[in-house]
Amino acid sequence: MPNHEACQGCAKECAAAHRRAATRQSASLRAVDNSDDVVHLRVPVTAKSELIPLEVGQRVLLSGTIYTARDAAHRRMVESILAGEEVPIPLENAFIYYAGPCPAPPGRVIGSVGPTTSYRMDSYAPALIEKGLGGMIGKGTRSKRVIEAMVKHCCVYFAAVGGAGALLSRRVVNAELVAYGDLGTEAIRRLEVKDFPVIVAIDTRGNSIYERR
Repeated sequence: MPNHEACQGCAKECAAAHRRAATRQSASLRAVDNSDDVVHLRVPVTAKSELIPLEVGQRVLLSGTIYTARDAAHRRMVESILAGEEVPIPLENAFIYYAGPCPAPPGRVIGSVGPTTSYRMDSYAPALIEKGLGGMIGKGTRSKRVIEAMVKHCCVYFAAVGGAGALLSRRVVNAELVAYGDLGTEAIRRLEVKDFPVIVAIDTRGNSIYERR
């Protein structure tokens, strides 16, 4: 996990990237194709600067590795952080999906995997963001404290479509249990996804889709 000096460096990098973004109309993202007004983003990102160009309301297709974790798993990770222990997943530039997948039906790698309400993670999210988390995926609004941490440490919150868990599961090509197996559906799983659809709900500047008129 990144140390305190690394987190300070990340914050400086984020501020510098924001200044550069303000002086130009567009910026390049690794593996981005905007030909259909959709951003294709590889995850985890290699640098937080890749998240700067993302804006509220943009449609994004994620491909790569994301992790599922709900409130019980978040509680354990934060307890580990406070105790000075390692967490079971790499947090730096990683993406966490607030979901508890259903068991996989025959012939599928995972069952329905729709988003859960994000406010359940609000008391834990800032600690993970401070450790380098790059993105969160869920549904619903976030607290002021979470948004402040996102702006400070360059993190993006994405909204997934609620009620479409069965369809979203078709974008998962592999699923593996990685930690807290005793939590059942709320255990942490590593998902390999291809063109997983989300919308930028809160960007790195703190702009929120929930406050747009």
